[in-house]
Amino acid sequence: MGKITGFKEFERQDEKYTSVKDRVKHYKEFTVPLSEKEITKQGSRCMDCGIPFCHSGCPLGNLIPDFNHMVHQGEWQKASWILHSTNNFPEFTGRLCPAPCEKSCVLGIIEDPVSIENIEKNIVERAFKEGWIKPQPPKTRTDKKIAIVGSGPAGLAAAQQLNRAGHTVTVFERDDEIGGLLRYGIPNFKMEKGIIDRRVAILKAEGIIFKTNVNVGVNYEVEELKKFDAVVLCGGATERRSLPTPGIDADGVVQAMDFLTQQTKVLFGKKVENQVMATNKDVIVIGGGDTGSDCIGTSNRQGAKSVVNFEIKPKPPGHRSPTTPWPFWPLQLKTSSSHQEGVERNWLINTKEFVTDENNKLVALKTVNVEWKMVPGEIPQLIEIAGTEKTWPCDLALLALGFTGPERTLADKLGIEKDTRSNFKAEYGKYQTNIPNIFTAGDMRRGQSLIVWAISEGRETARQVDIFLMGKTELPSKDITGDLVAM
Repeated sequence: MGKITGFKEFERQDEKYTSVKDRVKHYKEFTVPLSEKEITKQGSRCMDCGIPFCHSGCPLGNLIPDFNHMVHQGEWQKASWILHSTNNFPEFTGRLCPAPCEKSCVLGIIEDPVSIENIEKNIVERAFKEGWIKPQPPKTRTDKKIAIVGSGPAGLAAAQQLNRAGHTVTVFERDDEIGGLLRYGIPNFKMEKGIIDRRVAILKAEGIIFKTNVNVGVNYEVEELKKFDAVVLCGGATERRSLPTPGIDADGVVQAMDFLTQQTKVLFGKKVENQVMATNKDVIVIGGGDTGSDCIGTSNRQGAKSVVNFEIKPKPPGHRSPTTPWPFWPLQLKTSSSHQEGVERNWLINTKEFVTDENNKLVALKTVNVEWKMVPGEIPQLIEIAGTEKTWPCDLALLALGFTGPERTLADKLGIEKDTRSNFKAEYGKYQTNIPNIFTAGDMRRGQSLIVWAISEGRETARQVDIFLMGKTELPSKDITGDLVAM
């Protein structure tokens, strides 16, 4: 695949960023694309490695060496066809996926891995630019009607696949725009929302029906779902973690997703009352994941006085740890573009108290340094280190602690069983709940996870729904060879 000696001749090149000084003044994407010549070289770095472990690293089963080879040969339209044959929305994954495929790239054993994610992004952007991505409505329709609850990546993938099978698909979204977490939870500087809009326009032209401001079980009775032959629940894992810490109810302690959602809505002219702003404030972000990083980038754009980040876990190593050898996902320090924009990062630190004034307004955080006591066969214990107490000035504390699972109300109203983690119970590979015609996919089934897993589960669930309704399916699977449908 690629050029036989390409991995020896060419070094990995990634997209550059515009300067921090410039990009923190706006909320637009700030990457500087590589030239077509350079992207071709990057495709040429793909090795003829015999067993492409990138396949197993990708939950979608993307045919990575194949589209890399097409880029190497300058066959961009073929590359787009191959890419879309396994991934409905490479423009999303090409921006937001942490790229587990790259961590399992064979070249990564000895050199920098192939820049798979950026190649993917360039393929789909070229395809949109050239007009290769066009609506492809099904040639015939069945008499089956399907409801998709949730319009995130899992819901959209399931909707497009089921629509291709000829069923009439209606997608319900409780917010005012389509996209789920992609729409308001992901900052615009990571993915501009026009990227969602152009794909949704394709889906609408293919015949998918979208209904916004419809919250099933709240302003849309669950009994109405009985009008559909099958239902796919893709609402995501939206129950946010909090802290059992004194002062947690203070004015100034805010859930990260509320903070991020408000900013994106305001950016697009939506009315938001009492928007939480970081302007001229000492901001502390509690949580070291992607959501915490997004809060850091947003706080700097809002003009925070200072931004500090707390993580209760140890600082990961700068390089792959021996405990997570290739081709596993590595335990490794991640420094995002938002971190580069300005933040003080702290590890092994625990918040003990949110300090307030007489009006319950947040003024400071009290912390203590910690260590983890690891005993084989036992749950790790968090040990506080005496004499490490500290008080930090803080006007705004953002809780970026992840999610515990989906909201339970819908499951209760529908009579759906939940697993021990409160996720909607459905066997992996089957995706069918205890109610035969109701299926579930994505974070709502598996818990908080990656965008590639959401799209993968949406696609695989569509296969199972089609089999349930028709007794057979021609929809492709990452595990079973099928008739691939391009774009």
